[in-house]
Amino acid sequence: MQIDRTVFLLESTATSSATNIPVGFFIGGIVAVVLIFLMVFFHFVPMGLWISAWSSGAKVGIFSLVGMRLRRVTPARIVLPLIKLTKAGIPIPIAQLEAHHLAGGRVDAVVNALIAAHRANLDLPFERAAAIDLAGRDVFEAVRMSVNPKVIETPMISAMAINGIEIKAVARVTVRTNIQRLVGGAGEATIIARVGEGIVTTVGSAATHREVLENPDKISKTVLAKGLDAGTAYEILSIDIADVDVGRNIGASLQIEQAEADKKIAEAKAEERRALAVAEEQEMRARVQEMRAKVVASEAEVPLALAEALRKGHMGYFDYLNAQFKQADTKMRENIGGMQIDISAKPKE
Repeated sequence: MQIDRTVFLLESTATSSATNIPVGFFIGGIVAVVLIFLMVFFHFVPMGLWISAWSSGAKVGIFSLVGMRLRRVTPARIVLPLIKLTKAGIPIPIAQLEAHHLAGGRVDAVVNALIAAHRANLDLPFERAAAIDLAGRDVFEAVRMSVNPKVIETPMISAMAINGIEIKAVARVTVRTNIQRLVGGAGEATIIARVGEGIVTTVGSAATHREVLENPDKISKTVLAKGLDAGTAYEILSIDIADVDVGRNIGASLQIEQAEADKKIAEAKAEERRALAVAEEQEMRARVQEMRAKVVASEAEVPLALAEALRKGHMGYFDYLNAQFKQADTKMRENIGGMQIDISAKPKE
C-alpha cells in the first residue's frame, strides 16, 4: 500500500508539471506581444507631444501623428508651431503646416511671422507667408521690417553740376517692407541704384554746385518725387542727404585733357606734313640728279656732234674756235658769279 501511494504521488506531480508549463509560456508570450505593441505605439505616437498639444487646446489626433511618422515628418516641427498658433488665436489647419514642411519651407519661421503680423495688425494670410518663405526670403524679417523700418545708406555718389564742379553725396534711405510685392519685387541693390541715379540727375541739372550746397534737401525732394520704389519689395518713406562734399573741377580737367589731345593731334599732323615735305625733297633731289645726268649725257654728245660737223664740212675751223671761245667765256662768267666775297675782311696792308 505504501508503494502504491508513492507511485500515485509521483504520477500526480508529473501530471501537474506537464499542465503548468504551457500556461507559463502563454502568459510570457502575451506579455512580450504587449511590450512590442507598446514600443511600436510609443515610437509612432509621441505621447508627451500629444499631451502638450491637448493641454494647449491644439487639436491633434493620434492618427495624425502616426501619419506624420509614416510620411517621415518630425511631429515636433509641426505640433510645436501649431501650439504657438493656437495660443496666439490664429486658426491654421495642421494639414497646411505639414504641406508647407513637405514643400521644403520653414514652418517655424512662417508661424513666427504670422504671430508678429497678427500682433501688429498686418494683413498677412498663411498662403502669402508660405509663398514668401518658399521664394527664399526671410518672412519674419520682412514682417519685422514692416513694423520697424530699415535705413539703407548709399555709398559715396559722385555727380557733376553744369559748371563742371564735382559734388559727392551720401544718402540715407528709410524703407519698410511691402509685403504685397515681396514675392518678385526687387531688392536693396535696386533701391540704391535708383537713388544714385536720381542724385546724379538732380545735381547734373543744377546750374552751379552752390545751388546744391545751399539746398541739399532739393536732392531728396526731387528723388523722392520720382517714385523709385515702383516694382520693388520696399516702400520708400524718406530720403535724407547725410553728407555733401565738393570734389574736383571736372570741367577744367576735361578741358585740359581736350587741349592736350588737340595738341597731340596737331603734333601728329605736323609730323605727317614734315614727313611728306622730306619725302618730296628727296624726290626733287632725285629728279635734279636725273636732270644733271641728262645734261652730262648731252654735254658728252657735243664734241661728237662738232667732230661730225667738221668732218662733213658743216662747220669751219673758225666756227669751231668761236664756239670754244664762247664756252670758255661762259665758264669764266660762271666762276666769277659763284665766288663769295667777304666784305668784312680787312685789306692787307
